[in-house]
Parts: sequence; C-alpha cells; structure tokens
Amino acid sequence: METNATDTFELSEEARAEIDRVVPRYPEIRSAALPVLYIVQGEKGYLSNEAIEWVSARLELEPINIYELVTFYPMLLREPTGKRHVKVCRTLSCALNGAYRVCDRFREAFDCELDEVSPDGAVTVEYVECIASCHTAPVVQIDEELYHNVDEDRTEELIQMIRSETKSGS
Repeated sequence: METNATDTFELSEEARAEIDRVVPRYPEIRSAALPVLYIVQGEKGYLSNEAIEWVSARLELEPINIYELVTFYPMLLREPTGKRHVKVCRTLSCALNGAYRVCDRFREAFDCELDEVSPDGAVTVEYVECIASCHTAPVVQIDEELYHNVDEDRTEELIQMIRSETKSGS
C-alpha cells in the first residue's frame, strides 16, 4: 500500500480542533486556506511539503492552490527558523534611518547570514518589505512583536533580550 504525505503528517488535537472551528466560518472553503496555513505554521514552525499537501487535502483543493499562497505571502515560511525570528524592515523610511546597520548588528551578534539559522539554533535574521510603520522607522519585528525607532542602543537591548530568552529555553 502506498503512503502519501496526508497519511504521515500529524497535528495536535488542539490544532485540528482549531482548524475544524475555523473552516466553517468561510462560505467558500478556499477562503479558509490562509487561516489554516497559519494554524499549521504556528504549530510546526514552517510549512513543509507534507503540511501543504495535508492542508490541500483538508480543504479539498489542489496542492498548487496552497503552494501559490505559501510562495506568495512572505509571512508563510517554507524553511525552519531559529527559536527567535528577527525581521528587519528595509523599505525606504527604514533604510534611510539605519535599518541596514541594525540588520548587520543582529547578524554579527548571532553569527548568522541572512535567512539562515544561527549556529546555536537561536535566531534567524532576515530583511522584510514594509512592516507598515514608516513613521517609527527603523522597525524590527521579533516573532510577532514590533519594535519601533530601533537605534543602536535599542538594537543592543533587543540582542540581550533574545540572548537571555534563548538561554533560558523560552
């Protein structure tokens, strides 16, 4: 008997229950795709091929319909990230106010290249386009939390915060 990704992909009962609560809210089942992907990513950390195939089967859509969403939206991750995910906005306002220096400092502090996991698994640093807070540039998003007006001092505070949280297992 042949095994496919939907047979081997597993989610917690809580995640499945949340998906079962979310899907009926949408009159068109394909409209539930983004919320379902976000639930799966929240549990798994990223969206593997197996996850994408599972979501497509759960929503009775073709896998390409889900791949299109995952490859279009930058907040949907195709690769695992570090325990903390640092996103530095590089759009014009942020760039002019020091975003490149901020990003370089995060990379240096955690000894990692852009879009890669640090050697200790603690951090991934990446550039993103417009976090929609140009008036408080430069802006950094760490996981789901936004930090505004991130100057050199604030960058160092954030680095120390991440170090202390990743050492304690948070």
